[in-house]
Order: sequence, then C-alpha cells, then structure tokens
Amino acid sequence: MVKKRILVVDDNELFRDSVIETLNRQGYDTDAAVNGLDALEKLSNSRYDLVISDMKMPRMSGIELLENIRNIDSDIPFLIITAYGAIETAVEAMKKGAFDFIQKSDNLIRELEMAVERALQYHCLVNENKRLKSALRNQCDFIGESKSLSEVRKIIESVAESKSTVLITGESGTGKELVARSIHYSSRRSNGPFIKVNCAALPEGLIESELFGHEKGAFTGAVKQKKGKFEAASGGTLLLDEIGEMPAIAQAKLLRVLQEREIEKIGGDETIEIDVRVIATTNRQLQQEVSNGRFREDLFYRLNVFHIHLPPLRERKDDLENLLMFFIEKYNDENGFSVEGVESDCLRLLQNYDWPGNIRELENAVERAVVLTRTGLIKPRLFEFSEKGVNNTDNSNGFQPGMTVSDMEKQLIYKTLECCNQNRTRAAEMLGISIRTLRNKLHEYENQFVVQ
Repeated sequence: MVKKRILVVDDNELFRDSVIETLNRQGYDTDAAVNGLDALEKLSNSRYDLVISDMKMPRMSGIELLENIRNIDSDIPFLIITAYGAIETAVEAMKKGAFDFIQKSDNLIRELEMAVERALQYHCLVNENKRLKSALRNQCDFIGESKSLSEVRKIIESVAESKSTVLITGESGTGKELVARSIHYSSRRSNGPFIKVNCAALPEGLIESELFGHEKGAFTGAVKQKKGKFEAASGGTLLLDEIGEMPAIAQAKLLRVLQEREIEKIGGDETIEIDVRVIATTNRQLQQEVSNGRFREDLFYRLNVFHIHLPPLRERKDDLENLLMFFIEKYNDENGFSVEGVESDCLRLLQNYDWPGNIRELENAVERAVVLTRTGLIKPRLFEFSEKGVNNTDNSNGFQPGMTVSDMEKQLIYKTLECCNQNRTRAAEMLGISIRTLRNKLHEYENQFVVQ
C-alpha cells in the first residue's frame, strides 16, 4: 500500500520535527518546509496528499501559503495550526479553503492525528468523485469521427454551459439519452442530479403526480406527500424522454413550469421555485405533431431553444467499424472473453445493412455475436439476421398492390413482432413508435372481426 505523503510547513524547527515524528509514527511519508516559499517550491516538484502549516511564519503567512496552493492544486487538503485563542484567524483560513484548523494546546498531538485522518479521507473521496465523474463522461462519449457526429459534438460543447432548454430528435436507438447525459456532465450542473422521465411509460392519470408531486390526500391512494421529478432534479437536469407522448393536459402544465420556473404539487397551494435544466427527446416529427393538433405549438417553441438532431446509423456508416470494435471490447471486458474482431466478410455484411434499430440494434447484435464466439474472430453467419436489410426488394414480404395503408401497417407490426420474438418493447423501438402506440394498435387489431 502506498504511503500518504504529507508536507509540514513551520519555521520553528523544534515544533516542526515534533509534528513530523508524530506523523511518521502513524505510518505517513513526511516532508518538511521551513517557510511558505520553500513549501511552494516543493509542491511544484512533488505530489502531496496533505499540507500542514503554521499560521504565523516570516515572509509568507499560512493564509498566504493557502491562497498560493489553491492556484497549484485546488483539491489538496490544507490543515492550519494556530495559536490558542486565534479563532478569528482560523475562521478566515476556513473561508479561504482550509480543510480544518488545529489549536496549539495540551491535546495538540491527539487533535492532529484525528484531523489528519479526516483530511486524508476527504482527499480520497475527492479523488474517487473525480474518477467516477471521468467514468461517467467516458460513458457519455460518442464513438465515431463522421462529419455529422462532429457537428453534434460542437453543438453539445456550445450548449452545455448555458441554461437553455434542449430538444434532441432522432430515430429510436440513435443515442438521444447519451447526448442528454453528455450535456449534463459537461455543464456546471454536473454535480447535481440527472433525472430521467419516460413520458410514454407513465399512465396518463399519474404523469402530473410524477412530474410535480402531490400532497397527502390529494387523490385516492395519495397516502403521503410525494416529491415530483422537477423537485428531485433541483440543481441538475431533468430529461423528458419521448416528450411527444405527453398528454395534452400535462403539456399545458409543463409549458407553465418552463415559463415561470415554479411548480405546484397536486392538491397543494404552495408555489415551489425550481432550478432545473430541461432536456426533451423524441423520435417523432414534433412540427408535424403540432400541425396535426397533437402537440402544443407554444410548448414546441419553448422546448426548441436548442435543437440537436441525431442522424441514423445508415447515414453515418463511416463510424460503424469503430462502433463495432467498441462494443466487442465492451462485452469482452464484461464477460472475460477474448474476441479479436470480425472476419473480413463481416464488415461488408454489416455495411450493406441499413440498421433500422440504429446503434441499439448494432450493440445487441454484437453482444450476441461476442457471447457465441468467446475467442478469435466473429464469423459472418452470426450476423445472418442482418441480411434481411431494409433495402430488400423481395416482394415475398406479403405486401401487394391494392392493399390499404392500414393493412400494410398491420402486417408490418405483426412481422416486426415475429422478428423480435414478440418482444413489444424492442418491436416498438424498431418501428420507431412508442410502446403505448404499439399497445393501442394491437388492441385495435384484436377487436377487429378479421385479423390478417
């Protein structure tokens, strides 16, 4: 185990050596500086986990040293030692970023040991937080160098630091949630929560309660007060996924929240101010939904402050090979496999497919192929399903001249369900519709007298 390194700064040699001896007994690796200038020189050449400094020193005080250290390393914890009774000076040091202060007293050694332990635990937490944030940012990164993806990256960089509402559009499986997360973790709100609400999955009667919360007794079943998603996302970002599926009454209330930046719980009289950035996603053409009267025009413009459109995978096939290798490495790591790549014919096969399920479909296909291959190269036969590309001109699919659009739609839905082994969620994703719409369509077909 690597020892923690501590720099002790004090012009009093006897006191400095006493502190160092105490720390050495505790198993720490220590270094000494005779004044602030000496300390800064050592900090510029070495890494330390903690700095302990006396308050009063010639040429540079402990507070001045603290201010200079913050310009070198803003995270390193700083303990300051003060004379007994110098509380005001210690408080000033805390305001400027000192982790804690210790008074020179009979209990100095014991207090020093405890303060050092707390400070180092804090430093560990700071480093772990940085590591986790870095991991999150890596998870939110985009694979590929196509021109369209580069444009998306530029927009994300521009919008991340603003407070503006963002509308992300694109087909199912193109990575809209990934963009939303990237915006959040690249912004000043990255320390705040990232809350996701799937508007299509919420029952129409409960969506207001989920978004805005409710008071106890507001309706049957409201046995206690509930905090809504807007409150839960305070100081962070709220992702409204599949916003096009939101009922009209909820659209009206959402518009008011975006305008006023305040909410009211169901059954409550109190107005609650919110500090939330809203990002909405949809695979629908919202402007067309506005024209058809299914989506409020004023809400559309309120959401569409910044618009990011994600191209489908078929329009960025230059990225397919990079995505392929990324997913192979991902599922190698998860399963302990050693798949090296794909055989030469595989890439051509994948490039000739239009990927109606986009990146999500590609990832599922690669996961299956990696699990079945385990080691070596993936064979083309493991991607046989991909030969049923959307550009297939074979008329054996059952569509015939003279069929109504309604009949064709029904056949397409049933064939997609068959292809997905009756998995409705996956079928809805491939069809580019919500699970709610798919359920409604199937219910409609089941109530017809003749089902083709």
